[in-house]
Amino acid sequence: MMDGTDASAGIRYPFDAPPEEGCVTRIAEGVFWARLPLPMALDHVNVYILDDGDGWTIFDTALDTTRNRGIWVKLLAGPLRGKQVKRVIVSHHHPDHVGLAGWFQSGGTPLWATRTAWLFARMLTQDPQETPPPEMLTFWRRAGMAPDLLEKRARERPFNFCDIVAPMPLGFQRISEGDVIRAGGRDWDVRLGQGHAPDQITLWSRDCPLVLGADQLLPSISPVLGVYATEPDADPVADWLDSCARLKEHARDDHLVLPGHKLPFTGLPLRLTQKIENHISALKRLEAHLAVPQVASACFGPLFKRTVTEATYGLALSETLAHLNYLLARGRVTRTLRDDGAWLWQAAQATK
Repeated sequence: MMDGTDASAGIRYPFDAPPEEGCVTRIAEGVFWARLPLPMALDHVNVYILDDGDGWTIFDTALDTTRNRGIWVKLLAGPLRGKQVKRVIVSHHHPDHVGLAGWFQSGGTPLWATRTAWLFARMLTQDPQETPPPEMLTFWRRAGMAPDLLEKRARERPFNFCDIVAPMPLGFQRISEGDVIRAGGRDWDVRLGQGHAPDQITLWSRDCPLVLGADQLLPSISPVLGVYATEPDADPVADWLDSCARLKEHARDDHLVLPGHKLPFTGLPLRLTQKIENHISALKRLEAHLAVPQVASACFGPLFKRTVTEATYGLALSETLAHLNYLLARGRVTRTLRDDGAWLWQAAQATK
């Protein structure tokens, strides 16, 4: 969900441009930034390399593609030459962050992650599907997907995790809330975020104002807060709002946040306030829209305030359902099952 934050709103970007492909930018002593491409509208992911003296710690990896493997080879033979990668830390289980973790593991590099992230990633790499399973079709039908689009998607090969995530060998080192990790010549406090992905790692330096924020702490955009067929009644928006409020207790204006996408930024307390307000405003717009009963697929307008294309339809639908579930859990909307199998949502005040 875009929210339009920029420097004029109090967010500052100390770096004008990202590093060139196959190059790194020095952020601070022992902390380096690289960027790898993604084949989508959000066309990049940031990864960070921490100098441990006798080797490197890598924070996130990008998708498993031929191009990205080549970029890593170039990095290892160029600015990172002379030292081995001794550890990969994966912030969360999404493909653009975990994609090449198994590739590094296959060369003997240990993987560090939360238990939840590792279980999700390893399970999903071993679950290829040629057509959508019945649970997925029911999920789409209940969301009000148009019959012609539902029929089309029922015949197509769905997104498969294993297409862009390298096989993950057995074994990992668990990271938990409250841990302290030594990397890049400094100690980092582990604070887990929720909502976008379960148990997402953020790392907060103890001796200088640096935060590795992954997708939990982004400037100018908010990550997808989605509901999927695996857990159709989940409430990730509540998890997200709770995480933003909790992390705000630790945030300082001078924290330099190293995000999973876009540019490093300062102004974290303000940014977390904006994240909370962004979704509260979206929930109010959605609730007003439901004065008249609607299926989920008819609610894109008030949430996103822009056209949703077929390419972004799936993510838009999952995020719309997340916001509807939030309102449902708090009694602000009701839902009834139509004869065609779609949930019809309505603001509770409209039914009184």
